[in-house]
Amino acid sequence: MAKKIFSPIDGGTLEGIAKILGHKEYGLTGTELSRFIPEAGLNDIDPTNTKWKRLFNSFVDFQNRSRNSNTILKFVNITMKPSRFIGRNDQFEFMRGELNKRLSFIGLTLNDAGVFNPIDTSRTIREAELRVNRFKSKLENRNIHSKIYEYCNTELISENYFHSVFEAVKSVFEEIRRKSNLTLDGGELIDKAFSIKNPILKINALQTETEISEQKGFANFLKGIFGMFRNTTAHAPKIVWNIGEDEALDIMTTVSLIHKKLENTCL
Repeated sequence: MAKKIFSPIDGGTLEGIAKILGHKEYGLTGTELSRFIPEAGLNDIDPTNTKWKRLFNSFVDFQNRSRNSNTILKFVNITMKPSRFIGRNDQFEFMRGELNKRLSFIGLTLNDAGVFNPIDTSRTIREAELRVNRFKSKLENRNIHSKIYEYCNTELISENYFHSVFEAVKSVFEEIRRKSNLTLDGGELIDKAFSIKNPILKINALQTETEISEQKGFANFLKGIFGMFRNTTAHAPKIVWNIGEDEALDIMTTVSLIHKKLENTCL
């Protein structure tokens, strides 16, 4: 079977791939570049330059000579072998996601086995980001309430877990203010809106001890959410209060449950 020849990659996409693979924090090291560039069959024509420019120049040199991108894609395959990332799965998934945003513009995606699969070519930045957004896809599988997407869609698209949680939790209190016509925040808002004696919002008829306990419990639940996530994300820098994907999914699912309760509150 004849080997498939892949067309040259446009300069913008090629630069994006080089910047991900040669990123100064999470990308390949200089030593790894010295090893993998010749292993893939590329020429290391600019070894003293910054990592991403060194890689980009190597890519351009190959395409100018060969008029195809096969060896560049081979380089991606070699450097993104899953076995290289044992114990560093978060790094692998982050790099794979960022690479796939760029690769989607040439009709390819790198699967979790480090193998290329063909896909429909992206035409816009939004298409590329939505195509590879694992976080949003996982939220959709959990049937997350639509209000969350209204308040933090941009953060979800960029897979910014820290600010996704911040915006999602803020959405709860904004919805309470909207439904109750109050301008308070935090504990004061909750106490006023979900008061037992003079409630503005009720999650049930408040006719039995069980229903009263449920209203009290919901109010306390909201206070806990506010204290644990809203205050923390508002005052702690992202580097100090780090949120991973699993934790963010759990928090967003909890916020979704609250929105579903709020949706059915009565005045």
